[in-house]
Amino acid sequence: MTNRRHYPVTLLQAAEDSPTLARLAELARESGERLKAIESLIPQALRPAIQPGPIEGPAWCLLVSNNAAAAKLRQLLPALQSRLLDRGWQVTSIRLKVQTVQR
Repeated sequence: MTNRRHYPVTLLQAAEDSPTLARLAELARESGERLKAIESLIPQALRPAIQPGPIEGPAWCLLVSNNAAAAKLRQLLPALQSRLLDRGWQVTSIRLKVQTVQR
């Protein structure tokens, strides 16, 4: 094996060489896939305010840009969870985390 200390590597290459990073990369990819699966249930104007968040076992987190968007999204949670279950993901809860802007 070549000593990589002197050679730049891509994030993908680093992830492939580390089981921990590979698992994190897989979870990030899956979180994005989950968001794509529920996107059609979210009003068009609300979509830019939502980002995929961490997956922690059967719980999934959505990152929301403001309280108003989170309030609307809370109303949609049963439908979102149902869609995910229909697609084969065993999601027992969806948490919303409002992202605060650091000043």
